[in-house]
Amino acid sequence: MFQRAAHSPSYFELTRGMGDNGRQIADFCIPCNPYFPTPEMFGELAKNLEMVLKFYPSDASTIAGRLARILGLNPATIAMSNGSTELITWMDHLWFSESVAIPIPTFGRWTDQPLETGKRVDMYPLQESNDFNLSIDDYIKFIRKRKSRVAVLCNPNNPDGGYLPRREIVRFMDELSDLDLVVIDESFIDFVEVERHPSVATDATIRPNVVVLKSLGKNFGLHGIRFGYLVANPALAGKMAKTLPKWNLNSLAETVVFMLEEHAGDYAESLQLLARDRYRMGMELARQPDLTVYSSQANFLLVKLAPNIDGMALRDYLLQRHQVFIRECGNKLGMNSQFVRLVVRPEQDVERLVEGLRGFTQARWEHEHATPALVHSVS
Repeated sequence: MFQRAAHSPSYFELTRGMGDNGRQIADFCIPCNPYFPTPEMFGELAKNLEMVLKFYPSDASTIAGRLARILGLNPATIAMSNGSTELITWMDHLWFSESVAIPIPTFGRWTDQPLETGKRVDMYPLQESNDFNLSIDDYIKFIRKRKSRVAVLCNPNNPDGGYLPRREIVRFMDELSDLDLVVIDESFIDFVEVERHPSVATDATIRPNVVVLKSLGKNFGLHGIRFGYLVANPALAGKMAKTLPKWNLNSLAETVVFMLEEHAGDYAESLQLLARDRYRMGMELARQPDLTVYSSQANFLLVKLAPNIDGMALRDYLLQRHQVFIRECGNKLGMNSQFVRLVVRPEQDVERLVEGLRGFTQARWEHEHATPALVHSVS
């Protein structure tokens, strides 16, 4: 399952393959919000499930209009989709004509999608020696040197969680106003706590060539519903909205969107709880002798393993022995198997992860110090 693609297997595929053990999985792989929706919201969804599944949803413009009201945006500046990857696909078909620049490592679809359709992908490598931090000035120089026609920037970035201040993103957009398109992927922007208003979505609506991508699934921990949206000036947003199918969103997505306003306070509280957990989890992992933990403003932490530890071996051990599912990053462009991405989880789940890490270290020590005859018999 792990060798077939550049992405991890789905939760359903994994749990089916593990049988009864799959029911106890602690998921540190898929970036979710463990505190939202609340149990009360899930109860409300369950109560209305028959109606939700039986009837057609409203058209996309109706649902987008409701979302725009919640966000305080002009409905003409929003296009909603069946997941952010649907938007990435259509952006490639509509606006990526020749070449696209993208820092790596990052979310794989930003490189894979244009490569699949024959575009030139100009990959700007983030340096481990600089903790994978992105220099806006150096990235702009790279774009100019390569003559890239589209530029993508993920903020915070996946898998490292690196964040650039809002003023830097605005400067980036303005410096590249002559490009065909500038895309700011803000899929994880709601988890940022170092700035009160980090998003540049409203700035995009008054610029000629900027699109901001959002992912409700990542924010709410509802990946299964598949809903994302973009924000841009009315011409760009309108072109995307007209390209997408009229009924591209399902009734479950519509139901959740129409619940959001009532539960805005619960969502804000969930972000505070997750920021607390991110700090605690980072401190706990930093105490482990074989790990280097990178600073993050997303709902995950990038971790580098000691040179003698293979990420695939650790991933398999944690899954088989402790039912802990992690994201090993060896198949990400710009990374290798010494890196793993760990989603922020509540304290009790982190204790289970740390127990598994210690178990792995102990098993390695015992294997290395076993007698040759015993090692031969074990292998």
